[in-house]
Amino acid sequence: MNDTIDTKRDWRDTVFLPKTDFPMKAGLAAKEPGILDRWQRIGVYDRLREQRADRERWLLHDGPPYANGDIHMGHALNKVLKDIIVRSQSLMGKNAPYVPGWDCHGLPIEWKVEEAYRAKKQNKDEVPVAQFRAECRAYAEKWVDVQRAQFERLGVMGDWDDPYLTMKFDAEAVIVGELLKFAESGQLYRGAKPVMWSPVEKTALAEAEVEYDDIVSTQIDVAFEIVEAPNAPELVGAHAVIWTTTPWTIPVNQALAYGEEIEYVVGTAFAGEAQWIGSPNRTIPSIEERGRVVIAEPLIEEFEHRTGLHVVRSVVIKGSQLAGAIARHPMHHLGGFFAKPRPLLPGDFVTTDAGTGLVHLAPDHGEDDFLLCRQYGIDPVFAVDAAGFYRPDWAWLGGQGSVINKKFVASDGPICSDLRDAGALLAASDDFQHSYPHSWRSKAKVIFRCTPQWFIPMDGNIRPSPSGEGMGVGDASQSGAPAGLPHPNPSPEGEGLSNQPTLRDLALDSIERTRWVPTRSKNRIRAMVEGRPDWVISRQRAWGVPIALYVNRATGTYLNDPAVNARIVEAFRAGGADAWFEADHQALLGPDYNLDDYEVVTDILDVWFDSGSTHAFVIEARYGEGVRADLYLEGSDQHRGWFQSSLLESCGTRGRAPYDAVLTHGFALDGQGRKMSKSLGNVVDPLKIIQESGADILRMWVSSTDYFEDVRIGKEVLSTASDAYRKLRNTFRYLLGALDGFDEAEKLDIHKMPELELYVLHLLGRLDVALRDAAEKFEFNRYLRLLTDFAQDDLSAFYFDIRKDSLYCDAPGDVKRRAARTVFDLLFHALVRYAAPILCFTAEEVWQSRFPSEDGSVHFLEWPDLPALPGDDAISTNWEDVRRLREAVTEAIEPLRREKVIRSSLEAEVTVPHLPLPAGALAEVFIVAKVAKGDGVSVTRTDYHKCGRCWRLLPEVTEDGALCHRCAEVVA
Repeated sequence: MNDTIDTKRDWRDTVFLPKTDFPMKAGLAAKEPGILDRWQRIGVYDRLREQRADRERWLLHDGPPYANGDIHMGHALNKVLKDIIVRSQSLMGKNAPYVPGWDCHGLPIEWKVEEAYRAKKQNKDEVPVAQFRAECRAYAEKWVDVQRAQFERLGVMGDWDDPYLTMKFDAEAVIVGELLKFAESGQLYRGAKPVMWSPVEKTALAEAEVEYDDIVSTQIDVAFEIVEAPNAPELVGAHAVIWTTTPWTIPVNQALAYGEEIEYVVGTAFAGEAQWIGSPNRTIPSIEERGRVVIAEPLIEEFEHRTGLHVVRSVVIKGSQLAGAIARHPMHHLGGFFAKPRPLLPGDFVTTDAGTGLVHLAPDHGEDDFLLCRQYGIDPVFAVDAAGFYRPDWAWLGGQGSVINKKFVASDGPICSDLRDAGALLAASDDFQHSYPHSWRSKAKVIFRCTPQWFIPMDGNIRPSPSGEGMGVGDASQSGAPAGLPHPNPSPEGEGLSNQPTLRDLALDSIERTRWVPTRSKNRIRAMVEGRPDWVISRQRAWGVPIALYVNRATGTYLNDPAVNARIVEAFRAGGADAWFEADHQALLGPDYNLDDYEVVTDILDVWFDSGSTHAFVIEARYGEGVRADLYLEGSDQHRGWFQSSLLESCGTRGRAPYDAVLTHGFALDGQGRKMSKSLGNVVDPLKIIQESGADILRMWVSSTDYFEDVRIGKEVLSTASDAYRKLRNTFRYLLGALDGFDEAEKLDIHKMPELELYVLHLLGRLDVALRDAAEKFEFNRYLRLLTDFAQDDLSAFYFDIRKDSLYCDAPGDVKRRAARTVFDLLFHALVRYAAPILCFTAEEVWQSRFPSEDGSVHFLEWPDLPALPGDDAISTNWEDVRRLREAVTEAIEPLRREKVIRSSLEAEVTVPHLPLPAGALAEVFIVAKVAKGDGVSVTRTDYHKCGRCWRLLPEVTEDGALCHRCAEVVA
C-alpha cells in the first residue's frame, strides 16, 4: 500500500491536531471583571449555600480589617489565603460559608475624622458627640463599600450582601451584652493603674495598638542622698545612684528599689577636680561627706564609663542591708511633695543587666513601680495630664512641654538643667539607642500613665457584692477566680471557689486544646497570655461602644442588676450605641434606682473587645449558640491582637476558645525583604497588580509563598508567579485541544488501558492524596507546587510528549488513542477542580470553554472521584525505571543535537543497559527511531527514513515522505 502513496503530498490535513478556542494569552485583567459579574448575576455564593445545606459545615471566621483606606498588600495576602482555604473546603464537599466583616469603631477611624477637623483648624472636642459619631459612621460606611469592591475583585467569594459590621445596631447590642456578662459575673473593676497612653491621641492604648521602633533617648545618672539607714548607718550621706532613659519621670519619683541579693559597692567617686560630672559650677564641698555613691558591684565599670568618675571602693554590702533606708529627692529643697522621704524598697524586678542596680520608682509611670509602691502604701499623684504635660500646679514644670518632646527631656532641657543645678546629675547624654513603644496610628511615642480605667482581671477573684453592686476602684484581689466562670472540668460538688480557674487559667487551657498552624505559634501566644497584665478595656474616645455602666457615687461600685442590663441591651438593639449618649437614663435604671445617685460611665470600650466579641454576633448569631469557628486566620501580629482578645472574651463568658484552629501568616515585604513604606517608595499596590496582570496572578503568588513566614513581592517574584501560571494555563489549553469532540462513547474501560495510562492514573491518584493532605493542613505552597510539578513534569514533559504521536496520528477508534483521550478527560476533570481554589477565574474560564453554561460554574463542583485502579504496584515500579532511562537517553542525545549530528530525537538510535519494556514500546516512549540492549546508554544517527505524516523514522518507510504502515492505514 505504501508504494501507492504520493511521497510529495503534505499530510498535515490528515493529522488530528488539538483544536480549541481557549487562548494562550490570558488577558486576565480584562477578562476577570466579566467573570465576576456573571458570578454575581447567577448568585454563585447563595446557590452554593443551598446546594450544601445538608453537608458538614465548616466555618472560617473572618477577622475584621479597619474600614479606612484602600486595601494594601497585607489585606490581599490575608483575604486571598482565606478564600483559597474556604474554596478548598467547599471543594472537599463541605458547606463552607464565608461572612466578611469590618471593624468600624475605634481610633483608626476616629483619627481620620479628627484629621479633617484639624485641617480646618477646628477642635473635635468642641463638636457635639452625636455629630462627631455620625461623621465617624459615615466615614466607615464609605470605606466598607470601597474595600468590599476591592476584595470582591480579588475573587474572594462570600456573603458580600450581608457582611458583619461592628457598628450595626445588633452587633453593638451584642457587644454591650458581652461586656455586661463580665460585669454580672464580677469580672470587671475600675482601678487606677499605669497603662499605655498616647499623649497625642489622649487615650489609653491596647498592646495590639502599639508598635516598637528604635529611637535615641537621653540617659541620665542621678544621685539620691541617703538620710537614714538603720541597717547600715555608714550609708547616711552617701548617694544611691539611679540610671534612667526617661528623665521626665524623675519629677514624680516617690521611692527607690534595690535587689535583696545584689551586692552593692559603697565607694568614693572622684573626678578630675573633685566635681560631679555635669555640674561645673557646683564643686563638692567635701568628698568624704558628699562624694560617696552606692552602686551594684557588677555595674561599676559601666557607671564609670558613662560618668567619667572613678569609684574607690570602701565596702560591699548585701542589698538586704538597704531595708529601711530613706533617701531624699534631688529637688527636696522645693518642699511639699519633693520634701517627703523616698524609701528604699526591695524589688524582685531589679537586675544588674544595665544601669546601676538601683531603680527609681514613679508609680504613675511604670507597672512594676506601681505594684511595689502600692504594696507599701504609696499612691500615684497623677501629675501628667492626658496630653503629656505636667499639671500647671506641678512645681516648676507645669506647662513647659510634653514629656515626649525631645527638647523637654534633653540633657539641656528643664529637668536635666535643674537636676544639674541641684548637684544631683552625675551624667546626661542624648545618645542612648533602644526600642520604644509608639502608637501604630499616630506614630507618636507613648508613655505609661496612671489613670482610672476599667479592667478585666486575668487572675483576680472578683465577686459582685451582696447588694447587687459590682466592684469599684481597686477592689480586685490578686488571687482566686472570677465568680460564675464556666470550667471545662467542673469541680466536685462542695469544693470552694478557690478551685475554680482564673481567666488566665482558662485561656492557657484553651491554647493547649487549640490547633495552631504553624505549631510554633502556640508558644508565642502562650507566652503572651502567661505574662500579660489585666486587660484594660476602657478608652477616652468618642467613637465606639460605650462601657454602659452606672457607678454608685457614694460607694464607687457599679450597678449590677440583670433587669437594668437587659434594658440597656434592648436600647442598643433599637438605637445602637448612640442610644447611650441620648438615653433617658432614669428610664433605663427603672423605679428602683435614682439617677442622681449614679455616675453614667461614658468611656468607650477597647476596640479589641468589639472584635473579640465577633464570635458572638457572627458565628453564634448565624449558626447557633455554642457553635465555634473551625478556623481563625490572621497575621502573626494578631497573637497579641484579635486571636488573644477573642480568646479572652470567649473564655471569660463561655469558658473556652471561640475557635478550634488558628492559622498565622507572615507579613508582605518588598522584593528585597524590606517593610513596605511610602517614605521608601517601595509599596507594592495589589490594585495595580490586578489592573495590569489580573487577580489570578496575585492569587498564584499568595499560594506560591511560604506564608507562615514573611513573604516578598516585587517584579521578579511576580514574574516567577506569571511563568508558573503560564505553564499551568498551557496544560489546560492542551487538554482542551486534545479533548476536542470527545464524548462518552469514546471512553475506554480502565482494565483495557495500556500500562502507560495506568501509570499516569497512578500518578494522578498519588497527587490526589497529597493535595488533599496539603489542603487539610492549609499548606497551599506545597499544594500549588505539587499541582504545577505534576502538570509540567508528569504531563507536559512526559505523558503529553509521549502520547502526542498517538493523539495526532492514530485512528480515532484506536485503543491507545481512546485510552489517552479517556485519561485526558479524567485529568481535565481533576486538574480544573484542583486549580479552582487558587486560580478561581482561570478555572472558571477553562470549565466554561469545555462545558459552556449560562448558570453553571466550576465552583459548584466537588473533589474529583477518581477511578479504582488495578492493584499492580509493579506497573508503577517498572515505569519509574522507564522514566529514569528516558532521562538518561535524553541527556545522551543532547550533545549530538547541539553538534547538529541529529536534529531531533526521532533520528536517534539508542542502546540501554536493560529493556523494562519491549524495544518498540521503548522507542515510542523515548521518541527515538530504535532501541536496543547494550552495555550502557549510547546514541547514533539512524539510517531509517522519515514518515511523511507522523515524521517517525521507521524501518518500513522506504524513502523520506513515504508513509509508515500505521499512517497508510489511517489515511486510506
